[in-house]
Amino acid sequence: MSRKPPRNLSVKGALVCVILLAMPVRSLVTPHLSRHSQTSSLPANTQVRAALDWIGSNISWVNEQQARLTAIPAPPFQETERAAAVKPLLAEAGLSVDVDKTGNVIGELRGANEKEIIIVAAHLDTVFPAGTDVKVHREGTRMSAPGISDNGAGLAALLALARAVHSAHLRPQRTILFVADVGEEGEGNLRGMRALVEAYRARLKAVVVLDGSGTDHVTTRALASRRLEALVTGPGGHSWSDFGMPNPINALVRGSVRFINTKVPATPRTTFNIGQIEGGTSVNSVPHEARLKLDIRSESEEELVRLDSALRECIAAGVRDEMESARDRSKGKLEWKVELLGSRPGGELKPDSPLLAALRAADEFVGNQSRLERSSTDANIPLSLGIDAIAIGAGGNGGGAHSLQEWYDSAGRELGLKRALLTVLGISGIAAEKSR
Repeated sequence: MSRKPPRNLSVKGALVCVILLAMPVRSLVTPHLSRHSQTSSLPANTQVRAALDWIGSNISWVNEQQARLTAIPAPPFQETERAAAVKPLLAEAGLSVDVDKTGNVIGELRGANEKEIIIVAAHLDTVFPAGTDVKVHREGTRMSAPGISDNGAGLAALLALARAVHSAHLRPQRTILFVADVGEEGEGNLRGMRALVEAYRARLKAVVVLDGSGTDHVTTRALASRRLEALVTGPGGHSWSDFGMPNPINALVRGSVRFINTKVPATPRTTFNIGQIEGGTSVNSVPHEARLKLDIRSESEEELVRLDSALRECIAAGVRDEMESARDRSKGKLEWKVELLGSRPGGELKPDSPLLAALRAADEFVGNQSRLERSSTDANIPLSLGIDAIAIGAGGNGGGAHSLQEWYDSAGRELGLKRALLTVLGISGIAAEKSR
């Protein structure tokens, strides 16, 4: 049975917290240090308690930042305006802030050990195209708007953690980078996280991704996926005078019908989704091109390869069928191709990972239970390279992700933020407070 923590942590609770936090970072203590020296980190008790208390006292501020950032459009590849709003907020948390060439906003909290880095990340972008109404509607603790949970909740949590640490004057053992990154959704192909891992890989020890709401899960297994585009082209013409010539949309439809009848296994779990179909210039024109975009995911790389091949075979068959049924082939033929738009690699966190131990300790302390889960997130990139990484929700509850009806309820947010903070401190470690 889960227990709920009191609103204000007791001194005894703070001591337990520090003991839990010390467990996963013992490797940071050099062999020549005595047990007394290790115990010298206990003054951090007061700082940890202060950081947790800041969260409890500033939930309204966190909610306001979430609403404010969500109302700034951040379509795929157009995150600049939202990034510009996040940058000063991270700077106000005492961080050294910069924007890299990819567009990631990076706030650095220098640790005692600058040779080892922990990244805490929340993605800036949404799945919604430019022009989408992202006005936030509020009713009590509930907020509604496209992107309010994914990833308005994660961005607000990123700011909250940075503020809590700053308010408590905490100095981590390992350097922490608080990052609002680009390109997590859709065709962004995780470009922001790819750039971060490439830049810091030699020093990168762990990545904590804040994505969406909730506290009931922790993503430790990366779900592999591919995004593909099928394109069919032809000469095009007039709907009346050129009737009977090969039609790219017809060919694409014929191929699509074949593909959606492809069987996929329940185990390993495998899915596909035709997310976009485009083509044509007017209702009375034979189109000169048609295209579709497809998302395929599987727990098995072999299944991804099989679906990729199946799509190519089906599109080729659709073009062939359309050419054979055309009344007039003298006006040109159809061409087709399938291109890879993006690929997310798979990976898995080791069961004995210090990062997972830190998360479990945080769960225990706040009285939370969470299950291990497989998903497709920014954590895919570090996990695929053997770097410890998890993705967790930022507390509260949400629903309708990737839809215009998306919503978020901040009830329970405090527990989620404390869980995230303790996880980050658990893997970063806390440097001994300097005497004054």
